Amino acid sequence: MDLTEEIDQVASRAEDQVEHIESEEATKHALIIPFIKALGYDPYDLQEVIPEFTADFAEQKGEKVDYALMQEGEPAVLIECKTAGKELSIDQAAQLFRYFQVTEARFGLLTNGVRYRFFSDLEESNKMDERPFHELNLFEYNDQEVEELKSLRNSTFDLDQMIDAAHDLKYRKALREYLEEQWQNPEDEFVHWLTDKVYDGRITQNVRNQFRSIVKGALHQLVHDKVRGRLSSALQEEQASAAEELSPPEEEEEEELPDGVVRVDGEVVTLEEELEGFRIVQAILREVVDVDRVAERDLKSYFNVLLDDTNRQPICRFHFHSKTKRIGLFDEEKNEERIQIETLDDIYDHADHLRKTVQFYEDNK
Repeated sequence: MDLTEEIDQVASRAEDQVEHIESEEATKHALIIPFIKALGYDPYDLQEVIPEFTADFAEQKGEKVDYALMQEGEPAVLIECKTAGKELSIDQAAQLFRYFQVTEARFGLLTNGVRYRFFSDLEESNKMDERPFHELNLFEYNDQEVEELKSLRNSTFDLDQMIDAAHDLKYRKALREYLEEQWQNPEDEFVHWLTDKVYDGRITQNVRNQFRSIVKGALHQLVHDKVRGRLSSALQEEQASAAEELSPPEEEEEEELPDGVVRVDGEVVTLEEELEGFRIVQAILREVVDVDRVAERDLKSYFNVLLDDTNRQPICRFHFHSKTKRIGLFDEEKNEERIQIETLDDIYDHADHLRKTVQFYEDNK
């Protein structure tokens, strides 16, 4: 299964479970172990994952970190766990800091099961950086943020590649944050540096003050022009594609799919009934929300119907890959109740519930 799909499933599980978690051990069991499995590690194989990993060093004896992900008999990633809902701070990573000095591990992970903060020793060898090089929030992430984790997967783990990626990620993020600050309110040093590139006179504080609004305006205009250029390019591509569609199509041999199957993507098999069910839900919700906001996302074990294509707003799920068809409906705590249906028309029996689910998301924005 693709890593993005694996993380989608972990995220969906987190949404279902997080409100019921009250301890660190429950966090590990319900959220962190599934995340470790998504990275391709077997949490029950001590050659791959060691819980309560211990390494003695001068200042402390017998102190433990929650998990160590192993590569070739050595710890590669150290994981420190906190209870779901707890804020994560650098002070909570004290054990990770100490273990970096006495193990071969080059990566540390601080997590509360929902937020994952990844550290390395990019600034000083064998000393963990105070600033993470990557963060992932299971309640708010995109495909690119998941893509950055692929080098950490057990099957494709590559230390040198991951160190290079971590270096780029960390400083790209820092530069982006800095540029965002300058975008909102350019500071004197930044204004002075840019002014010096175009202004021949002496740069006094009055000149900096005059150029501050010019710098800000130039940055905004640059981005505006870039966006407009990309939209124009996209429109040209769309027009070219439309013209191509008018041309006589080349004959292609298409792979014949089994009856009832409309597409296959890796291990994800999308059924015709799932898409029909999705269209029924769209029709039901047309009265309360723009139908374009009702999105589908098919996974190996179920078919998701989401509002605004986000796991944080599940509308329903279809469990159609067994003899008994079920629709999963959600309450306000996002707990799923699976209800058996005989035919797709039975979805209409739950129209009020589906509308109330969407209305709840809309009212709580």
